[in-house]
Amino acid sequence: MGQAPSSPADSSTRDTALWLWPPEFLDCDSTDYDLTADLPDDCLAHIFQFLTAGDRKRFSLVSKRWLLIDGQNRHRLSLAAKAEILPFLPSIFTRFDSVTKLALRCDRNSFSISDEGFAMVSARCSNLTRVKLRGCREITDLGMESFARNCKSLKKLSCGSCDFGARGLNAVLEHCKVLEELSVKSIRGIHETAEALAPLFAFARYICLKELVNGQVFESLVASRTLKKLRIICCLGNWDKVLQVNGDGNSSLTEIHLERLQVSDFGLSAISKCRMLETLHIRCGLLRKLHIDGWRTKRIGDEGLMALAKHCLLLQELVLIGVDATHASLSAIASNCKKLERLDLCGSSAIGDAEMACIAEKCVALRKFCIKGCPISDVGIKALALGCPNLVKLKVKKCIVVTGDVREWLRERRRTLVVSMDGDETKGPAVIGSEDGGRGLETVVEEVLTPVADGGGDTEIAAGGGGRLAMLKTKLLASKNFVAFTLRRWLQSEATGST
Repeated sequence: MGQAPSSPADSSTRDTALWLWPPEFLDCDSTDYDLTADLPDDCLAHIFQFLTAGDRKRFSLVSKRWLLIDGQNRHRLSLAAKAEILPFLPSIFTRFDSVTKLALRCDRNSFSISDEGFAMVSARCSNLTRVKLRGCREITDLGMESFARNCKSLKKLSCGSCDFGARGLNAVLEHCKVLEELSVKSIRGIHETAEALAPLFAFARYICLKELVNGQVFESLVASRTLKKLRIICCLGNWDKVLQVNGDGNSSLTEIHLERLQVSDFGLSAISKCRMLETLHIRCGLLRKLHIDGWRTKRIGDEGLMALAKHCLLLQELVLIGVDATHASLSAIASNCKKLERLDLCGSSAIGDAEMACIAEKCVALRKFCIKGCPISDVGIKALALGCPNLVKLKVKKCIVVTGDVREWLRERRRTLVVSMDGDETKGPAVIGSEDGGRGLETVVEEVLTPVADGGGDTEIAAGGGGRLAMLKTKLLASKNFVAFTLRRWLQSEATGST
């Protein structure tokens, strides 16, 4: 029951691989010949880049050459930064002497690397451009100062669950002049009495603040004119003052993300003055009114509207200008925002009759609807009128496929619906299907005109102080609309008699 002997045909895999090579590529008689010996080091290093981290470790053990090439070309390194790693740091960074991106992580149940170890790392890796610290609670302000003096080429710093404070961060801002991105989360040293950070962040592009007790100390950094992206999440205190520093119209911010933050109308008003802003992420569970004007950028689409439908369930008024809302996003809004009473859709090429039918079916509370410059037809208008039982006002403008026939159809089906369309005879409001013989117009005229007494005690009707001329214009306008109304009634009666 032993292992069966190998047959003569079963040669080794290595021998078979060698026979597959053409003779001109094999200038050796030994099967132990290293086929990569003639490859340049740069070529071999490029091949290593396609390997996973585990395979790269195993490949580096094949030969001394592979070990050397792997170490010299390893630019990204992640270490478990426990205190026990201190004796091994010299050998680690002797092998990996070209690291530019370093991550040091330590779990909460262990002691992390200290100031001594962190200073040793920064001294041996002075070309670091990106550093990430997680759970390194034994690194203090002194350690951050030593690190900042050694790594002056640093461009990105991300630190979380650490104990150093504003002093250490100020040292980074002072010595790392090309720093572009700063991410700070749960830093215990940023407490109520922490000193403010110095405005030395000359090349700021991105700032992220998370779960800070006194994140307002970063005000000077937020005010940087080069800042493009700002994220503030779950930080205590009032943030209106911090946001107002960007409300002078000179901000370069293109993206703002605010979440679980204390911000009032003053802070939002300051954000609205950021003229270059393209992306705004705000979670407002109690939001009732929202107006979005994306006419020029056309960058707001289904993703943003779906998030709106998910988080803003109390929305009552929504105005979308130049926003390409599709059937999917409109369906989500109509299904989730049950209290939506006003909806305006302007300048969207994605809204057609199918989207109108979706609104008609699901927007039960809708009272006012305006659509302008969208490719809808009479079919969409009819679908909206047959649905939306609470609709009282409908405005349709610059929808070139919509015809005047739908107005007559609306008059028959929704007599109390106030409709405004292109080509209306009246400039003032008119109730479709009014049977008062023009008295609705008289009511509007009476609201505009006021009796004015002249010097002789007689009273004349004047509109806006225009005297008899204004009165004459009003009478002419009333006569014109009365004739138009009578002619329309006569045509209807003739059509009824002919049938």
